[in-house]
Amino acid sequence: MSELRRVMCVEDDPDIRMILEFSLATLGGYEVCLCPGGQQALVQAPAFAPDLVLLDVMMPGLTGPQTLEALRAQAGMQGVPVVFMTAKALPHEVEDLLQYGATGVMVKPFDPVTLAQDIRIYWEHGRGIVAG
Repeated sequence: MSELRRVMCVEDDPDIRMILEFSLATLGGYEVCLCPGGQQALVQAPAFAPDLVLLDVMMPGLTGPQTLEALRAQAGMQGVPVVFMTAKALPHEVEDLLQYGATGVMVKPFDPVTLAQDIRIYWEHGRGIVAG
């Protein structure tokens, strides 16, 4: 397994993007690519080559599941772990999201101080872990 270095964050809320950047780049030391929506993620993913993608579920335009499906169709993105971020975390909703092929589901609001550690858990331990 290679090292977790590059994290793409796809989130339409500018305040949450700012928190993600602070948590992951400043506190976590990761190289971060911030995308305000699914279309931007599809454009930037090939050049950025993320090691992990944090993907908001409810966004205007392409939803998180639609974005995940489109990312999986891109060369080099099939095996990249994708973690959905959502405020809707009832067990059946989490299971529905995992059915799309996500590695995990992170519940909003997340803890900005532990986010870098939380995504490492997804990276190291894989599918189905639910943090938050």
